[in-house]
Amino acid sequence: MRAVLLFVVSLAALAMARPEVDDTTLMTTDIKHRQLVILKLLNHITEPLMYKDLEDIGRNFKIEENMDKFTKTDVVKQFIKMLKVGVLPRGEIFTLHIDRQLKEVVTMFHMLYYAKDFTTFIKTACWMRLYLNEGMFVYALTVAVRHREDCKGIILPPPYEIYPYYFVRADVIQKAYLLKMKKGLLDLKLCDFYGIKKTDKDVFIIDENVYDKRMYLNDEDKLRYFTEDIDLNTYYFYFHVDYPFWMKSSFMDKMKTRRFELTIYMYQQILARYYLERLSNGMGMIKDLSLHKTVKKGYWPWMKMHNGVEFPVRFNDFRVMDREDNRDVIRLCDEYERIIRDAIIKGFVEVNGRRFELTKTEDIETLGKMIYGKIDKVNIDKTLVDSYRYLLIVMKAALGLNTFHSDKYFVVPTILDQYQTVLRDPVFYMLQKRIIDLVHLFKLRLPTYTKEDLYFPGVKVENVVVDKLVTYFDDYLMDMTNAVYLTEEEIKKTKSDMVFMVRKRRLNHQPFKVTLDIKSDKSVDCVVRIFLGPKKDHMKRLIDINRNRLNFVELDTFLFKLTTGKNTIVRNSFDMHNLVKDRMMTRDIMKKIESITDMRDLMIKDLRNYHTGFPTRLLLPKGFVGGMDMLLYVIVTPLRLVDNVDLRILDTDRKDLIRDFRSTVLLDKMPLGFPFDRRIDVGEFFTPNMKFVDVKIFHKKMTCDMKTRWNRWVLKNYDMVDRTPIESDTYFVDTDLNVKVDRNVNLFDV
Repeated sequence: MRAVLLFVVSLAALAMARPEVDDTTLMTTDIKHRQLVILKLLNHITEPLMYKDLEDIGRNFKIEENMDKFTKTDVVKQFIKMLKVGVLPRGEIFTLHIDRQLKEVVTMFHMLYYAKDFTTFIKTACWMRLYLNEGMFVYALTVAVRHREDCKGIILPPPYEIYPYYFVRADVIQKAYLLKMKKGLLDLKLCDFYGIKKTDKDVFIIDENVYDKRMYLNDEDKLRYFTEDIDLNTYYFYFHVDYPFWMKSSFMDKMKTRRFELTIYMYQQILARYYLERLSNGMGMIKDLSLHKTVKKGYWPWMKMHNGVEFPVRFNDFRVMDREDNRDVIRLCDEYERIIRDAIIKGFVEVNGRRFELTKTEDIETLGKMIYGKIDKVNIDKTLVDSYRYLLIVMKAALGLNTFHSDKYFVVPTILDQYQTVLRDPVFYMLQKRIIDLVHLFKLRLPTYTKEDLYFPGVKVENVVVDKLVTYFDDYLMDMTNAVYLTEEEIKKTKSDMVFMVRKRRLNHQPFKVTLDIKSDKSVDCVVRIFLGPKKDHMKRLIDINRNRLNFVELDTFLFKLTTGKNTIVRNSFDMHNLVKDRMMTRDIMKKIESITDMRDLMIKDLRNYHTGFPTRLLLPKGFVGGMDMLLYVIVTPLRLVDNVDLRILDTDRKDLIRDFRSTVLLDKMPLGFPFDRRIDVGEFFTPNMKFVDVKIFHKKMTCDMKTRWNRWVLKNYDMVDRTPIESDTYFVDTDLNVKVDRNVNLFDV
């Protein structure tokens, strides 16, 4: 605590001093103190900055007088010119899909990224926090922290705590506002109906009742527990932050190789995981999307932003072509798709006067750039922000917010226009399926894997044993205090007197382990890949392997050193690669940081894979009560190490372990998704170093008080059975009820 106090005092002294005094104070602080500054900057983002020390730093920093503190002065000039023209004011909603807003936020990122040292970086961030749009500030700071070298190891608050409006239904936030206005005065009857509880520490818990289905429009809403999962949406948002479509490859460090192949694989895996959840609910294949036909499935978010504007509803049977301003966009979509499809079929594409081949395995990077990004121009200043679209943005524009008119600046974004919310909409998966089909077309150009590609001489997978797989639903408390404004007294204290939590229902599974028995005739490095996929479709029919291969989800992939003889490998579900446990609440992180001395220990134990990890709870699909038939696939292949890689990144005992590593498989030369990424020649496919095993996923039903409360209050007058007493002893009879009917009588006379 003393160290924190000294740090705050030093910050205040820095703010009051002249620019040339104490400039190294921030730069010489350790990761603990840098962490606290970032957490403060992102706290209660919709309100003025309430930390006096940081406010003074921002007010005293003059950007024009400190141009030499940035490695690129052109960036500062561009930023000052942008300020003179005018920027998106505070309170307005920010989206990347508006060209002008994109230019503004990327210019802000460049200012933060090109700051010469951490001191200038924080001063610039404090200035932006005071004067610029809060949504743009959060985005620019988040991307900068993830890409600056002197920010490695800094933990960002989860996006659902920074801006809860993107993750919590509007009716829940409204109840929190009412409680704040009434200063915690509770109406006991309403509390019972709405599921509001108050703890002895002034923490208010409000249920987000998933059994209230007033916003349900169609059967797709049965999957809301998956598509609206806060950790799944956080995973997708952080992936975008690490690999923004607008960012040039020169910004990426050496760890972020095979950027667009990884992007394609991430989308394909989310699509496969979504299909498994559809099967768990008796639903079939993801429907094909056509912009020229009616989109039958609508979506009602029931969400409202902090300025009071609601996310628009897309009702069932939405006709994309009915909007006149959409026709040009749809034509552009068709043209984009045609260009990409023609390039795949021809085997090359010409962009900016350069020819790119599309015939080899590694050419998937070029295809990924065409679909999810752009191919960089030659000899262009990398600080320049181009106004451009890529296929996914164009398609989202046709379905949601039309961003193709120059007067669009102040907008009401749709669910599809925010990276924190896009997974909620079922049409997003239809859209992704259409785009991933282009990748499948490219993969068909490549030859199938031969026996030599798949075979690992001297290695055999002898046995695979999997524990019983059981899923269930449990509760999770999410801190949504940042959605409720502070009083003047609370701002002075820099904390809210009332803490608001929302109780969510979420999918989970019991811990399990996979035990592999592998026999090897030599000591050798290998890669072990474990996939989970469906065995039958929604009609209980076996699925052909070539139709099914893209439905397999990668559970685990890791490097292992086989020894001569029998090797037994046990993989626990919570230790599988790149998974994240429940994220700590930011208020708990701040308390821990104040009390610990070694941040590295905290990162490895409690904050592991904090930004990159896929939620460990969602490793398995829901399954059935009686068990859903699935296939577990294991393949062991030799390690084909990529060139010039530093294997020390796998050493978790390193003292300087401060960077995230998203995929071990990137160390191997084989494509992501191998061996399911290409068409399978069944006659060549099966080798001793792989094995398919049958598994079942059982769903355990759990009673939830949200449901019983809803039934008790809302459905009590619908249960006619309890209101129909049986008073006659002759109601139950042992004789055939039809004996009294004369079968010779005309039926019309009976």
